[in-house]
Amino acid sequence: MLERALELAERGRGTTYPNPVVGAVVARGDEIVGEGWHQRKGGPHGEVVALEAAGEGARGATMYVTLEPCDHHGTTPPCVDAILAAGIAKVVVGVKDPTRDGIARLRESGVEVELVDLWAARVQNEAWLTWARLGRPFVTYKAAVTLDGRVTVPGKRWVSGEESRRLVHELRAASDAVAVGMGTVRSDNPRLDARDVEVVRQPRRLAFGRGPLPEGSELELLSGELEEELGRLAGQDVQSLLLESGPTLAAAFLEADLVDKLMLFVAPTISGEGPGLFASPPAMLTHQTARRVGDDVLLTAYVHEP
Repeated sequence: MLERALELAERGRGTTYPNPVVGAVVARGDEIVGEGWHQRKGGPHGEVVALEAAGEGARGATMYVTLEPCDHHGTTPPCVDAILAAGIAKVVVGVKDPTRDGIARLRESGVEVELVDLWAARVQNEAWLTWARLGRPFVTYKAAVTLDGRVTVPGKRWVSGEESRRLVHELRAASDAVAVGMGTVRSDNPRLDARDVEVVRQPRRLAFGRGPLPEGSELELLSGELEEELGRLAGQDVQSLLLESGPTLAAAFLEADLVDKLMLFVAPTISGEGPGLFASPPAMLTHQTARRVGDDVLLTAYVHEP
């Protein structure tokens, strides 16, 4: 049932911002009697939608919800109150909300609660969870490399293939901000927008370092300390940042322990010369995955789990 709740939550992707995506299912045994998801900020949360769909069928039933139900008055009343009023007997929670304590309130009121701490539920809201817990955006470092670890190929503009480059535009479209360093700005003058893919809203486009920006550049220049700038961005509801920089800025982010996820597009090419990926302090990576993207292989791993 949690898997179904995760599917429902994804229907709110892009429209609930800056809220997390949440899905909920109300079931009696194997029978679903109500389901719903959070559709937009200011609208009812997924738990409330599912309870309304279930009606009287919710009494004595089990609710499966991807994120811990809220216990506070925001733009909508607490979901915990709605769950208690509906007579739900048990709540199965995918992942805990680091800012709330709805689980404790439910248990105090006699509702059985099972916290699964499901990895898929954590990944689903990885940016929001990091932003809420640490007060900074969730940072993904993306790079394209050759088999011998170089980030350039002599005589070629691109390291990765066309399919990988399209996926990068999808990553941009899913991010609140995209960033490079001034070295990349001076050498490439990148646009950093999402092109030729579906976009709900374009990301903010940032350059870290000392200016000036080239004439006509639409990037925002951030010249302060990395942690301070990330804190300011978080205060402006930037929850996810896709870092597309070269080795120098990437190393600075890694040295400051500000990278959460790595995404490396490995091309079936040997460069033989040119700069390497980055110099990094030792880091233990978890949840490594590999998949084909055209002729490339995309390696993904977490430096910090959400």
